[in-house]
Amino acid sequence: MSVMDRIKAEVEGHPIVLFMKGTPQFPMCGFSSRAAQALKTAGATGFHTVNVLADPELRANLPRYSDWPSFPQLFVNGELIGGCDITIDLLDSGELARMVAEAQKSA
Repeated sequence: MSVMDRIKAEVEGHPIVLFMKGTPQFPMCGFSSRAAQALKTAGATGFHTVNVLADPELRANLPRYSDWPSFPQLFVNGELIGGCDITIDLLDSGELARMVAEAQKSA
């Protein structure tokens, strides 16, 4: 399976996917930590994460797949939402909680 197919399978296989550096329990970057915390604050339970540091090929190709240059990258229902700043803005506006609830309901 090509790396692009693997990325697509991750994105389409889970309602909420956060590609991040490290894990929610052991984040390896402040932006990844803040994005994971924002999801938890918004009510996301059991969201799927992918540690891009553990897979150099995936880390190199995810920006090509998503057309987004940095990490973390949040996908909800197969759609790129954005990185840390956008995730925090959505949390502050209440929109992230709505998106999370909708995604978890359809799961």
